[in-house]
Amino acid sequence: MEYRRLGKSGLQVSALSLGSWLTFGKQIEDSMAERLMGIAYDLGVNFFDNAEIYARGESERVMGRILHKFKWDRSSFLVSSKVFHGSGGKKPNQTGLSRKHVLEACDAALQRLQVDYIDLYYCHRPDKNTPIEETVWAMNHLIQRGKILYWGTSEWSAQEIMEAHMVARQLHLIGPTMEQPEYNMFKRAKIEVEFSQIYKTAGLGTTIWSPLASGVLTDKYLDGFPEDTRLGMEGLEWLRDKALTPERLVKIRELNELARELDTSLAKLAIAWCLKNPNVSSVILGASKPHHLEETLSSLEIQEKLSPEVMERIETILNNKPERPAF
Repeated sequence: MEYRRLGKSGLQVSALSLGSWLTFGKQIEDSMAERLMGIAYDLGVNFFDNAEIYARGESERVMGRILHKFKWDRSSFLVSSKVFHGSGGKKPNQTGLSRKHVLEACDAALQRLQVDYIDLYYCHRPDKNTPIEETVWAMNHLIQRGKILYWGTSEWSAQEIMEAHMVARQLHLIGPTMEQPEYNMFKRAKIEVEFSQIYKTAGLGTTIWSPLASGVLTDKYLDGFPEDTRLGMEGLEWLRDKALTPERLVKIRELNELARELDTSLAKLAIAWCLKNPNVSSVILGASKPHHLEETLSSLEIQEKLSPEVMERIETILNNKPERPAF
């Protein structure tokens, strides 16, 4: 396993990590979640990603029971949670980034995860109804109380992230360390262009999600729509329509042929491509089966195959390199 610094912080995070969205507490049995976490940890993964909204809190409960059972040295792993959407309640103050919800949500996540502190705590979305000063103060308060170690954002714009940093500097508080955006061969603009300056100015770290574009960047959809897949889950029709388009399928077939030439799989090629970006701190993997996880966790091995020539071939196939604005 390779370990990378989380932005400018001193924290070392595994280049590949394991997420629980759509799987823990929903798609897979608890015994399978336990097996997947064990495999990941044994292969060097030290970061396990979660959120209050995943399976309405059940994902964190499942992960908490597993952590309690395994009794790993607490210094050997990182666990995250995210606050904004709530864990199912829809009454006032049960969602958002108000001081009340941030503090109460953190306490609830600590109980569900059965840990004394959360390593990485994310603001899951920006909250237009809460002053940024209030959210920054709340996160700083949690750090001072030892309930979280680092705070960050997920799916915030560069402008919103920099606003949080400016407030933190003005008030002598701790600003966000990391952002968790979607990043893959089909979703590139934020990581590659929008955030390009704040890697330097703020030392932003990134823990990216959906490196396989919800499973589309694999060979499973090349011959039709198989059963028992993430895109076939009830309630995710919006994700299927967004991720699996005819235009993408053409490119996926070409990428799959390139992967075969390199004697690897499309999934490993797609993840290794994400890892080639030096501004990616960790690639969050999702898995429902052990062999899928073991395959993707070996993606680091093929980074050396992604020569400048191969990367250029990928660019030609994708034909979607985001343009940098002219200054």
